[in-house]
Amino acid sequence: MLLFRYDQAYRRKGYRIIAGVDEAGRGCIAGPVVASAVILRDGVRIEGVRDSKRLSPQKRKEIFWRIITEAEDVGIGIVDVHEIDRINILEATKKAMIEAINSLRIRPQLVLIDALKLPIPFKQVSLVGGDNRSASVAAASIVAKVIRDWIMEFYDSLYPGYSFKEHKGYCTRRHLERLDLYGPSPIHRQTFSPVMNLRLPF
Repeated sequence: MLLFRYDQAYRRKGYRIIAGVDEAGRGCIAGPVVASAVILRDGVRIEGVRDSKRLSPQKRKEIFWRIITEAEDVGIGIVDVHEIDRINILEATKKAMIEAINSLRIRPQLVLIDALKLPIPFKQVSLVGGDNRSASVAAASIVAKVIRDWIMEFYDSLYPGYSFKEHKGYCTRRHLERLDLYGPSPIHRQTFSPVMNLRLPF
């Protein structure tokens, strides 16, 4: 698989412990941003690993459990909506990624990051479209997406009128209709358009 060849090329350069990092929820108007850092085992190929957006929800969950079981280490970082509004989504995304890296039990020799650069004490490579180029970044995208989807499904049970289970906080037509009908919920990002133009009912 081409994704695994990219990571393997760095291993041949001497970087045995490689962490891939990606996020989910950056483009939403509700809910947290979730990041994951994944260190895959050298020589292990997890069938089906690819950009999470190219997988069905069921397939993502199946591969998620393979990653959790077979990866050498997995880290998670979550930044809630209040912090997103306080520091902005870019800084919140970086914070979630750093938390994910810091939660790893194993110290990486190289960090491959989807599109961003981080203030971390590790050698890093910023990859535009990293989840389509690196297996470890793609694995991180799957873990982050599945965990964030679970969080949004929980929020759907708290605020059922917004259909969070359906759209996961992304700016879909149905989401905008519900937002217009009910106004923002406590998990809507108050600094994001169109939320900021509506009155908070809580």
